[in-house]
Amino acid sequence: MDEQIIADVQQWLDDVVIGLNLCPFASKPRAEGRVRICVSHATTDEALLDDMQAELERLSDTPVAELETTVLAIPDMLEDFEDYNQFLDLVDLWLQQFGWDGDLQVASFHPNYQFADTEPDDAGNLTNRSPWPLLHLIREDSLEQALAHYPDPEGIPERNVLRMETLTEDERKRLFPYLFG
Repeated sequence: MDEQIIADVQQWLDDVVIGLNLCPFASKPRAEGRVRICVSHATTDEALLDDMQAELERLSDTPVAELETTVLAIPDMLEDFEDYNQFLDLVDLWLQQFGWDGDLQVASFHPNYQFADTEPDDAGNLTNRSPWPLLHLIREDSLEQALAHYPDPEGIPERNVLRMETLTEDERKRLFPYLFG
């Protein structure tokens, strides 16, 4: 089971995130094997926060040359996007409470991701739609360094939405098969 979940996330990273260049900073660490993908089988908020804490500690304690970032897949809970979105409030509090704020941040991805003020089928939501609910643990230093050397980082979200709007129906079905099952 875990192998399939990890394979799903790897394929999404390779085909969508890197393949469509949604995150121009993802290709290098992925190619260098510095992206950890792990699965949490937590079924309660507390257990998931514990798993996230363990991964935050691993990321913090491991040199960036060995581990750049971690993607935590959550197959056993938070299937409902509203529940997931509410859990993100706990994540923010956790980062502050344990002093990770400013060092590590968490990006969010979900099969039913929906940005505020959008319709569920808006193409722009595809930028954050993943095969499983995910928490992407990111080093602030790495992100700042990448952004400093990237032209027009503020334009990335708009460019990504435009890219999603140009996908054909066949491309959407190929890249996001979990949305059409």
